[in-house]
Amino acid sequence: MTDTETPERPALAYHHTPGTGPTVVFLCGYGSDMQGTKALHLEAWAKASGRAFLRFDYAGCGQSEGSFEDETLATWRDDALRMIDMLEGPVVLVGSSMGGWVMLLAARERPDRVAGLVGIAAAPDFTDWGFTMDQKMALLQHGRFEKPSDYSGQPTVTTRAFWASGEANRMMVRAIEFDGPVRLLQGQKDKEVPWQRAGVLAELFRSDAVQTVLVKDGDHRLSRDEDLALLVRALEDVIALCSLPSS
Repeated sequence: MTDTETPERPALAYHHTPGTGPTVVFLCGYGSDMQGTKALHLEAWAKASGRAFLRFDYAGCGQSEGSFEDETLATWRDDALRMIDMLEGPVVLVGSSMGGWVMLLAARERPDRVAGLVGIAAAPDFTDWGFTMDQKMALLQHGRFEKPSDYSGQPTVTTRAFWASGEANRMMVRAIEFDGPVRLLQGQKDKEVPWQRAGVLAELFRSDAVQTVLVKDGDHRLSRDEDLALLVRALEDVIALCSLPSS
């Protein structure tokens, strides 16, 4: 399916599985698309369990319209908000890598809609800690840089506009005002996101219903069978807590 309700923005490709709520919305990582292992595994789980689920491609990614280098963290946040606003009822956001940053931004913008969060190697604020000084200088001088990707035959491109948008939307500089259940899954052999950041992020949530799960031999993707099983358990745990009556 394609979202065409926002003519000033590129149309977004998405797949929606109807079912019981809250709707689970999968948020991809930087340069990824909705055809990834985790998104498809959760879709299969949703169909088998009768759970509402949505996966989509940010503008400029996968099957969505637009140019990748024209987009920023803020525009991809707005894409996530478009998807949330298209749905009915509460949602649980599952954010992978950069999707974990988008997840936090979307939860801040839609506090009445987002009921729970699951982060997979969540990477909020990576424009602050994920770039070397040489890379930052290349962005300032040339407006973009490329680096080899471990997950694709094509290099990963970062633009100055994306970096500036990330710096303007950092989340780990203050308390995160979210009161729902949160699960953070983090591999300790992750070469992209230092595993210690998961604990720091957990401490920032106002909610007490936060758990960090460290996978000692887990990498950044956390896409092995045992990782996917852990992801489903974490998601089911969050959904169950979302269903509890408020005290």
